[in-house]
Amino acid sequence: MAEYRTERVGRLIQEKIGALIVEGKIKDPRVHPFLSITRVSVSRDLVWAEVYVSNVKPQGNLAKGVEGLQNAAGFIQAQLAGVMHIRQTPRLRFHEDTGIREGFDLIKKIEALVHEDVADHDDR
Repeated sequence: MAEYRTERVGRLIQEKIGALIVEGKIKDPRVHPFLSITRVSVSRDLVWAEVYVSNVKPQGNLAKGVEGLQNAAGFIQAQLAGVMHIRQTPRLRFHEDTGIREGFDLIKKIEALVHEDVADHDDR
């Protein structure tokens, strides 16, 4: 039962932080609308929430965006407290999630190898 609750709280945190970013309510200039919350992992006791952030924009600086979100963590927690109906709002820790970018890079490499193989096969 506790696992279901942590997942539900994590989904709510992910949704609300994403909305704050898109709506431009976080005034830190390092936080831009191209940041995306990929996942949230909440501790079993609901004290901590690990928030993983990705960047949709390929040339964007993810580290600065995560820094800006961490700087605005108090504001974000206050916004979450108004929406969440739990005794204590989890403290937020933001982390870079480069998995999406690494996945795109891997796909590009595979496509390049396939095209190279097709070109080699056509030359024969």
